Amino acid sequence: QVQLVESGGGLVQAGGSLRLSCAASGRTFSSYAMGWFRQAPGKEREFVAAISWSGGSTYYADSVKGRFTISRDNAKNTVYLQMNSLKPEDTAVYYCAAARLIDSDYRAAYEYDYWGQGTQVTVSS
Repeated sequence: QVQLVESGGGLVQAGGSLRLSCAASGRTFSSYAMGWFRQAPGKEREFVAAISWSGGSTYYADSVKGRFTISRDNAKNTVYLQMNSLKPEDTAVYYCAAARLIDSDYRAAYEYDYWGQGTQVTVSS
Protein backbone atom coordinates (compact mmCIF):
# COMPACT_ATOMS: atom_id res chain seq x y z
CA GLN A 1 0.00 0.00 0.00
CA VAL A 2 1.25 3.46 -0.92
CA GLN A 3 -0.21 6.70 0.33
CA LEU A 4 0.41 9.86 -1.64
CA VAL A 5 0.04 13.41 -0.36
CA GLU A 6 0.34 16.37 -2.74
CA SER A 7 1.26 19.89 -1.71
CA GLY A 8 2.38 23.16 -3.26
CA GLY A 9 -0.73 24.18 -5.12
CA GLY A 10 -2.14 27.68 -4.95
CA LEU A 11 -3.06 30.83 -6.84
CA VAL A 12 -0.53 32.34 -9.21
CA GLN A 13 -0.61 34.90 -12.00
CA ALA A 14 -0.08 33.89 -15.60
CA GLY A 15 3.61 33.59 -16.35
CA GLY A 16 4.41 32.60 -12.80
CA SER A 17 5.75 29.38 -11.33
CA LEU A 18 4.77 26.76 -8.80
CA ARG A 19 6.41 23.58 -7.60
CA LEU A 20 4.19 20.70 -6.60
CA SER A 21 5.42 17.96 -4.30
CA CYS A 22 4.07 14.50 -3.74
CA ALA A 23 5.23 12.68 -0.62
CA ALA A 24 4.83 8.92 -0.61
CA SER A 25 4.66 6.52 2.28
CA GLY A 26 6.26 3.11 2.19
CA ARG A 27 9.74 1.72 1.68
CA THR A 28 9.20 0.68 -1.93
CA PHE A 29 8.75 4.16 -3.40
CA SER A 30 11.89 3.83 -5.48
CA SER A 31 10.39 0.89 -7.37
CA TYR A 32 7.30 2.82 -8.53
CA ALA A 33 6.85 4.84 -11.66
CA MET A 34 5.23 8.15 -10.79
CA GLY A 35 2.91 10.41 -12.70
CA TRP A 36 1.08 13.71 -12.49
CA PHE A 37 -2.41 14.14 -13.89
CA ARG A 38 -4.82 17.05 -13.75
CA GLN A 39 -8.54 17.64 -14.01
CA ALA A 40 -10.13 20.96 -14.83
CA PRO A 41 -13.80 21.68 -14.06
CA GLY A 42 -16.08 19.95 -16.53
CA LYS A 43 -13.20 18.08 -18.16
CA GLU A 44 -11.79 14.61 -17.94
CA ARG A 45 -8.60 13.84 -16.06
CA GLU A 46 -5.60 14.22 -18.32
CA PHE A 47 -1.97 13.17 -18.26
CA VAL A 48 0.62 15.83 -17.43
CA ALA A 49 3.97 14.15 -16.80
CA ALA A 50 5.52 10.87 -15.67
CA ILE A 51 8.88 9.57 -14.54
CA SER A 52 10.32 6.06 -14.40
CA TRP A 53 11.32 4.42 -11.14
CA SER A 54 14.97 5.37 -11.63
CA GLY A 55 14.27 8.86 -12.91
CA GLY A 56 16.04 7.99 -16.11
CA SER A 57 13.01 8.45 -18.33
CA THR A 58 10.48 11.26 -18.32
CA TYR A 59 7.33 11.85 -20.33
CA TYR A 60 5.28 14.99 -20.89
CA ALA A 61 2.00 16.02 -22.41
CA ASP A 62 2.51 18.24 -25.43
CA SER A 63 0.66 21.05 -23.69
CA VAL A 64 3.27 21.30 -20.91
CA LYS A 65 6.46 20.25 -22.68
CA GLY A 66 9.17 22.86 -22.21
CA ARG A 67 7.35 24.49 -19.30
CA PHE A 68 6.97 21.71 -16.73
CA THR A 69 9.66 19.43 -15.30
CA ILE A 70 9.07 16.24 -13.34
CA SER A 71 11.73 14.90 -11.00
CA ARG A 72 12.05 12.58 -8.05
CA ASP A 73 14.15 12.13 -4.95
CA ASN A 74 13.98 8.49 -3.93
CA ALA A 75 15.84 9.18 -0.70
CA LYS A 76 13.01 11.52 0.32
CA ASN A 77 10.18 9.44 -1.17
CA THR A 78 9.07 12.50 -3.07
CA VAL A 79 8.24 13.40 -6.65
CA TYR A 80 8.10 16.99 -7.87
CA LEU A 81 6.47 18.92 -10.66
CA GLN A 82 8.12 22.25 -11.41
CA MET A 83 5.68 24.39 -13.37
CA ASN A 84 6.95 27.50 -15.13
CA SER A 85 5.32 29.97 -17.52
CA LEU A 86 1.93 29.02 -16.18
CA LYS A 87 -1.16 29.75 -18.25
CA PRO A 88 -4.80 30.12 -17.23
CA GLU A 89 -5.52 26.85 -19.04
CA ASP A 90 -3.23 25.08 -16.55
CA THR A 91 -5.86 25.70 -13.87
CA ALA A 92 -6.94 22.33 -12.49
CA VAL A 93 -6.70 19.95 -9.59
CA TYR A 94 -3.37 18.16 -9.91
CA TYR A 95 -3.07 14.54 -8.83
CA CYS A 96 -0.02 12.47 -8.09
CA ALA A 97 -0.12 8.76 -8.97
CA ALA A 98 2.08 5.71 -8.46
CA ALA A 99 2.39 2.61 -10.63
CA ARG A 100 3.97 -0.69 -9.59
CA LEU A 101 4.44 -1.65 -13.21
CA ILE A 102 3.84 0.24 -16.42
CA ASP A 103 2.77 -2.29 -19.04
CA SER A 104 2.81 -0.04 -22.04
CA ASP A 105 1.86 3.58 -21.56
CA TYR A 106 3.05 6.01 -18.91
CA ARG A 107 0.36 8.44 -20.10
CA ALA A 108 -2.57 6.15 -19.30
CA ALA A 109 -4.36 6.65 -15.99
CA TYR A 110 -5.31 2.95 -15.84
CA GLU A 111 -1.64 2.03 -15.45
CA TYR A 112 -1.50 3.68 -12.02
CA ASP A 113 -2.41 1.86 -8.82
CA TYR A 114 -2.42 4.61 -6.20
CA TRP A 115 -3.61 8.21 -6.28
CA GLY A 116 -3.31 11.23 -4.05
CA GLN A 117 -6.18 13.48 -3.03
CA GLY A 118 -5.15 16.31 -5.34
CA THR A 119 -4.00 19.89 -4.96
CA GLN A 120 -5.64 22.90 -6.59
CA VAL A 121 -3.66 25.07 -8.99
CA THR A 122 -5.30 28.28 -10.14
CA VAL A 123 -3.67 30.55 -12.71
CA SER A 124 -5.17 34.00 -13.08
CA SER A 125 -4.93 36.01 -16.29
